[in-house]
Amino acid sequence: MSVEIAPKWTGEELSGESVSKKDLVSFLQESASNEFLLTHKLNGKLANVAKTAKRPALIAAYHALFETKQFRSGDEVSAADIKAKKLEESQADSQASQSEAKQQDLEPKYTKKVTKKGSGGRCPSKGDRVSVFYTGMLEDGKVFDSNTTAKGRKAPTPLKFKVGTGQVIRGWDEGLMTMVQGEKARLTIQSEWAYGQRGNEAGGIPPNATLIFDVELVSID
Repeated sequence: MSVEIAPKWTGEELSGESVSKKDLVSFLQESASNEFLLTHKLNGKLANVAKTAKRPALIAAYHALFETKQFRSGDEVSAADIKAKKLEESQADSQASQSEAKQQDLEPKYTKKVTKKGSGGRCPSKGDRVSVFYTGMLEDGKVFDSNTTAKGRKAPTPLKFKVGTGQVIRGWDEGLMTMVQGEKARLTIQSEWAYGQRGNEAGGIPPNATLIFDVELVSID
């Protein structure tokens, strides 16, 4: 239980030079609760606090102590212990947030529906060069891109790239590495593994759009 303390100096004494910054810091560290000291950044070594603290701020803290009556109690733990506990709690919260984010990142942000089984014996690995025919659609069925239609007299040409290396959206990288040569599938990709919050205005893809791709894995090199 804290014990109320009487003011040590008058306002007139504080405005003069008779009370030093060191005197103020010493009184506050002896009289104020650790929470008060931490709030006003008065915890730490006496000499260091007296050196860095501004006199007006110390006087303001002195008056605030008697206004709030946040006096030190006899069984109170040290400010250093409180600071360490807060740091520990902050680190624990940070680790929990990172763990949650990591878990969310591990959860697939796409679904795959096989529409035609392939004849290949293996799935592509990261860095393999693949050839793919595709048609991309929005959820309302609107096609925004495709390479399955002939252009003039030229036959359709599959898209070629190294899978799993970030050359395409993540939903493609992850989905194609579960397919075999000759397989056709429909990939429904959430925005996090597609174009995210920014979308792709030039490609006709709005922000936060779920995309649907009909893909055919033509070859694996």
